[in-house]
Amino acid sequence: MSGDDGSADHRFRVVPAVYVYLRRDDRVLLQRRAGTGFMDGRWAAAAGHVEAGESVVRAAVREVREELGVHVSPGDLRPVTTMHRGQPGGPALEQRVDFFYEAVRWAGEPAIREAGKADGLGWFALGTLPEPVVPHELVVLRALRAGAVPAIVSYGFDDDIGSHP
Repeated sequence: MSGDDGSADHRFRVVPAVYVYLRRDDRVLLQRRAGTGFMDGRWAAAAGHVEAGESVVRAAVREVREELGVHVSPGDLRPVTTMHRGQPGGPALEQRVDFFYEAVRWAGEPAIREAGKADGLGWFALGTLPEPVVPHELVVLRALRAGAVPAIVSYGFDDDIGSHP
């Protein structure tokens, strides 16, 4: 697939990203971001941008493999929510659609595989998350803890569904 041909310059664009929470009972695996220039020092899921020509499911499988060194089968990814996130009137790069997944089955032992992007890894109970967590991810993690995750969440807009940390 070729790159963007510019034919949609007149339309609103969003950047798609995927997030994967590995789960063991009420615990979730988080890594502390470092050296990325975005939210460094905060705890987060394995995550990343969807590449051109790649489905969100394939992107989720790839990100978990790249960041944690484990293999999650596409059928073992459970959709959690989709978040429309942005800064109205802000830069195009900050208009996003985030696809959140969780998995309770995978092959391999999770470990930091991108030392230049993370400097900590740990399992945390949803009721005792580390601080600080990436703010938009905290919205999803709190909803998981409450057992009531909306199918679609907005973040950064006046009509947000859900609360902000």
